[in-house]
Amino acid sequence: MAAMELETGKVDEALYSRQLYVLGREGQSKMASSTVLVCGLTGTGAELAKNVILAGVKAVTLYDPTAVTHRDLGGNPYARIADVGKPRADCCAPRLAELNPYVTVSVMKNGSSGEAMGSLHSCDVDEWSARVRGYRCVAICDAVSEAELKAIDDACRRENVCLVACESRGVCTSLFCDFGDDWTVTDADGEPGAACLVASITQTNPALITVVDEQRHGLEVGDIVSLTSCVGCDALNERELKVLRVCSPYSYEVDADASSTTPYVSSGYAQHKKGGKVIQHKPYGSTFDDDSFLRCDFAKFERPPTLHNAFTALRKWRSSNGGAFPAEKDADAVVALFDKTSEDKSEEVCRDLALTSAGDLSPMAAFLGGVAGQEVLKACTGKFAPVSQYLYHDCLEALPESADRTPKNDKNDSVRVIFGNDMVAKLAKLDYFLVGAGAIGCEVLKNWSLIGLGEKSAGGKILVTDMDRIEKSNLSRQLLFRSSDIGHAKSTRAALAAQQLNPCINVEGIEKRVGADSEDVFDDKFWSSLDGVCTALDNVDARLYVDSKCLFHHKPLLESGTLGTKGNTQVVVPRLTEHYGATRDPPEKSIPVCTLKNFPNKIEHTLQWARDWFEGAFKQVPDDVNQFLKAGNDAFAQELNSQPNTKLDTALRVKTNLVDQRPSSYQDCVAWARLEFQQCFHDSIAQLLHNFPADQVTASGAPFWSGAKRAPTPLQFDANDATHLEYIRSAADLRAYNYGLKGSDAPEHSETYIKKALSNVMVPEFRPKEGIKISANEAEEKKRQEEEASSSMIDVDQETSRILKELPSTTSLAGMRLEPCEFEKDDDSHMAFVAACSNLRARNYKIPEADVHQSRLIAGKIIPAIATTTALVAGLITMELFKLLQDKPLEAYKSAFANLAIPIFSITEPQAPKTTVSKIPGGRRKGEEWAWSPWDCIELSDPSLTLKQLVDYFQDEYGLELNMLSYGVSILFSSFANAKKVKKRMPMALTDVIADVTKAPVPSHKKYLVLEAMLQDEDFEEVELPYVRLKLF
Repeated sequence: MAAMELETGKVDEALYSRQLYVLGREGQSKMASSTVLVCGLTGTGAELAKNVILAGVKAVTLYDPTAVTHRDLGGNPYARIADVGKPRADCCAPRLAELNPYVTVSVMKNGSSGEAMGSLHSCDVDEWSARVRGYRCVAICDAVSEAELKAIDDACRRENVCLVACESRGVCTSLFCDFGDDWTVTDADGEPGAACLVASITQTNPALITVVDEQRHGLEVGDIVSLTSCVGCDALNERELKVLRVCSPYSYEVDADASSTTPYVSSGYAQHKKGGKVIQHKPYGSTFDDDSFLRCDFAKFERPPTLHNAFTALRKWRSSNGGAFPAEKDADAVVALFDKTSEDKSEEVCRDLALTSAGDLSPMAAFLGGVAGQEVLKACTGKFAPVSQYLYHDCLEALPESADRTPKNDKNDSVRVIFGNDMVAKLAKLDYFLVGAGAIGCEVLKNWSLIGLGEKSAGGKILVTDMDRIEKSNLSRQLLFRSSDIGHAKSTRAALAAQQLNPCINVEGIEKRVGADSEDVFDDKFWSSLDGVCTALDNVDARLYVDSKCLFHHKPLLESGTLGTKGNTQVVVPRLTEHYGATRDPPEKSIPVCTLKNFPNKIEHTLQWARDWFEGAFKQVPDDVNQFLKAGNDAFAQELNSQPNTKLDTALRVKTNLVDQRPSSYQDCVAWARLEFQQCFHDSIAQLLHNFPADQVTASGAPFWSGAKRAPTPLQFDANDATHLEYIRSAADLRAYNYGLKGSDAPEHSETYIKKALSNVMVPEFRPKEGIKISANEAEEKKRQEEEASSSMIDVDQETSRILKELPSTTSLAGMRLEPCEFEKDDDSHMAFVAACSNLRARNYKIPEADVHQSRLIAGKIIPAIATTTALVAGLITMELFKLLQDKPLEAYKSAFANLAIPIFSITEPQAPKTTVSKIPGGRRKGEEWAWSPWDCIELSDPSLTLKQLVDYFQDEYGLELNMLSYGVSILFSSFANAKKVKKRMPMALTDVIADVTKAPVPSHKKYLVLEAMLQDEDFEEVELPYVRLKLF
């Protein structure tokens, strides 16, 4: 069965949900009808096949009769030690098939009737034509000769099949794509076309469109835009218009005559309609100019032509030597076949490739398998621009100056023949902490297993932690999990799977959050014991916390992340590079309260409003009621007194939902939902229009409803409208869940039942209220909130007291408890309500609506993900490990950004840490200019150090007077503090001072105290120094 369920013809969204946000439904559907042939099950071939299978093509055929060798074990995650000597494709196929039950995985044999005839490395075009016929794309991952590649490409062109040729040799990779003479790309970059709110349209020919200055239009001449929802200029609605001239980032002219249209008033949207483009590729063996090389690392600008010639020389040598790889003694012979390039020492590049080419290294295979796998998906979907046409990448800077590369015919040979036997031993001894066992975590753990990191016999260990449980949506990109793992802990199942890849590693999975609340587990002793840390996290706060620990304990950090086809890596080396938290992205822009409440203009606004409504109705209300039921009447009243700003609202919610509107049947829940519909989508909108009529003007005479303010329209309920009915059903279901009642899944609660219940609901007629204040902007909203906060509390107290008296005694409700709903983006019942609620509000304001799939992305703040990008970043960041173990200089390390859709790669040297230069005015270090970075601290080792001794230390060492000393948020000493307290604390040990100030002893798991000191010289000028780290053991 293909990735589409044959019975329904629908995509399995539960499995592919995160990937659908990358490829779209059309792209996923195209993949489901595509077949792929993978020739050469090297590490790269296996990685490519894995990524394509996880993505959900129709079928993958594997072709490789080559026998598994020990060197395959370090690059191919689907080959085992017991497979040595057996055909690679036969060994890999059953394990690859486990990745996705929707994808048919088969093996192409040699010589069987009706199947492939001849050799994997044949140079016969006719033979390859018969082999590739009928496939959408062919991936060649282990070519031996130039003639072989030329024959394959000619055959693919003859059969109208896309070709992706790739190989990873040692620490060098090669990629070539040929999609034919005219390849149509439907979406070159995967970015959504901008949708901008129209501010004005001139009545001219051509018409000039100006958008609201909240967002740049991002258009170019020739782009197509579509106008919708325009009030005025109606003749331009639903038309596709070509951009003739870009006048500014917020205005452009289009090929439309608006001179005779009605004047534009408001509410229009201009949507960029993205079109396709045609790409021409040349056949393999053609003459290519310099632009045909996609550059990854601009520090190696001249490297691609060098690697091109080096790979050519390697293939020439191998084709003359029966496909064997050169030994150390053969390196000169390979270099003799090399055409020297303009790059300095280009022959050394060729020599290094020859020396290490026999090694199949997991992280390099993962990188290339990710890139090449995405190229195969491009061939299957037509989405994203392919590589045009060569991509070369190397990590030659990771190689040691000298090494014993003699193979030993064991599982570590792939590392050994590249980095030497010493590296094998170093990797085995490592003690590493992996934080996160999701998509990146699984890929990293797979790489670590295959390179032999943390082996039990050498005293090494891998500890992986993750709080999450495995869900079905994880299976399309988290390679270590299978359907039988659903519901189990990610960390423990990932550890078990990693041990199957390499039984020699010592790996443990635990379920523990890494943060301030778990410092009794992950204490100073724990962090100090590590050799390094790798984060595979999806939130910034957790990353910053781990980074702070690595900074404090001087541990290297391997950091990476993905967003759809985009990926990034950062290596943090103690004292050598800046730490992760040194540079931060700006905070996410929040939606103004006034916009959410009254003036939405984007679907993002209505979805946030719906999320907030969900939280209030189905989570906050049950929590409030449960708080009352648990505390009892008197205690609840006391608890409310500690919440003066919210106690009236809380009391009113409890009374309304426990007394006035407490449902006893599903019919009551339907009635409640109908009345909420009336209030949310009719009455509140009608009240808003009563306060601000459609023809309202501002003090300056401008229309009030203009620009980003869209005049709404109240909705009239219609039980035959699908969205109206879905709102009622989903809201009633959630209400019923809160109260433990049967929902619409009960047979008796059919659509007919719901409609009948709706017909019996008495809906009060709307009458506008006078004196209701509605803020027109953020300034008015802020002022209103301040006035409410400063208003007299007497009426609030009296009203709260009155409501509390009307509540029943909790003793009469013994055993009652409401079930709160915590919003879960992957819960269809939750999303059904949020999408319907959002779309009804969008309908109020004439905002384009969003389906449940798109609503889930926005409301759930889902990070789009695909296996190819994950493999790429995990491969790149793992390569930095080899450099860390050799104490390489700064210029050898690499951080990276990649976008596989465009495609673009930017591999750069990490930044050195910023330093602060402090001139020491006195003491033993007088006159010294100390250039210190965040990696530095003032290290003190006396656990019994007193406050007086610390004051004297600063004076004696630096000639500085202590002005203030703090521990976290607590001030331990200040020059302006009470003299009696200062005198008392001076002879006390700092640990005792902390206990005295915080009223709690220093936790026993803490091995260090972190103290911040404000210091000044004799002229009372502040002198900045790093923090103090006091060792307690």
